[in-house]
Amino acid sequence: MEEIISENRTIDYDLYGIVGIRLVNPAENDIKNISRLYNRFRSELNREPDIIIHFRKDWQLGGISYIGVGEAGFNDDGFYILSNGRSSLKAKIPFEQIGDKCELVCEQGIEEIPLLNRIISLTFLKKKYLPIHASAFLFNDIGTLVIGWSKGGKSESLFSFMKKGARFVGDETVIISSDGKKMFGIPVPVSVWEWQLPEIGELIPPLDITKKILFATIHFIDNIYKAFNKGFLKNNSIIKLMGKALPVFKKLLNVRLEPEVIFNGKVQWAPTNLNKLVIIMSHNKDDIKVTKYNKNDVADMMITSNLYELDYFYNFYSKFKFAFPDVKNDFLENVGKIYNNLLPSAISGIDVYKVLHAYPVSFEKLFNAMEPIFSDKNKIN
Repeated sequence: MEEIISENRTIDYDLYGIVGIRLVNPAENDIKNISRLYNRFRSELNREPDIIIHFRKDWQLGGISYIGVGEAGFNDDGFYILSNGRSSLKAKIPFEQIGDKCELVCEQGIEEIPLLNRIISLTFLKKKYLPIHASAFLFNDIGTLVIGWSKGGKSESLFSFMKKGARFVGDETVIISSDGKKMFGIPVPVSVWEWQLPEIGELIPPLDITKKILFATIHFIDNIYKAFNKGFLKNNSIIKLMGKALPVFKKLLNVRLEPEVIFNGKVQWAPTNLNKLVIIMSHNKDDIKVTKYNKNDVADMMITSNLYELDYFYNFYSKFKFAFPDVKNDFLENVGKIYNNLLPSAISGIDVYKVLHAYPVSFEKLFNAMEPIFSDKNKIN
């Protein structure tokens, strides 16, 4: 088994008094990376932490068997994520512990701890708090949860109302209580796509020179590809390579910022009321349509969306079960059933609306269409 190294430096984070996280033996950069988002929750725990992250300096692993090409591996001591797209430093993820007391091990200097947000969210779920793939804000003191499929318009509705004085509650992952009365956000960077920047205006600080150069370079490559991807040059190997690379490059046409930075501190980091639920989608018309929605259907849609968002996490859980066929996590095996048991009653007393919009959508028009939801004279049918 892995040798336990003497560790004495600890840093604690207490998320809403529900999920406690402890860093053990972190380097200064490790504290800085995690505190970028979680510093507001930094507090000494007066209970046992739910998630413990041990950090190792110059961590050497022996006898690794690989699953995939450099992505994951395992040995007698456990399962490791070796690269997650943002860092090539390794992390030991004990999938069998997730939901209960969970002890991860990471190499010092790791830029982003793989799957940490998912592990935190699932720990909330084990405690019967529901993580929802959503955006959320407070407008006129009305707490609103906006759900939908990825790229459906959740962030657009959030930005639309933030421009009009709303307070940010959450993006990507919002936790709701099992009685549906409260919600609160899990801090993640907010992604803003290039096409959204003119719509957001003063909410976001100017792009730095590095981002400007990156965006200009991607557009330059795209223009070259469009100009030469025709006639006899269409089959040119370089043009084909550009065509394959462009979808990856275009995923970089965004900026990721902490909520306080992009929303000038208008952030609600305390549980708040959940009053309205909006399901938002794009459609093939030019108008924006807002109607009341059948809440009997929305729970199933929310569950499906949430399970889809866990695909990346379960991809690694499948690798873990491949590595250790005699080990499984009963909690992870039954996440869908837990949502089915808790979610319908949690949203049963909440007004539900459906918003259909053209894509891309004008933030001003989206706000004007949705604003009646928050009016005392709400006449939406």
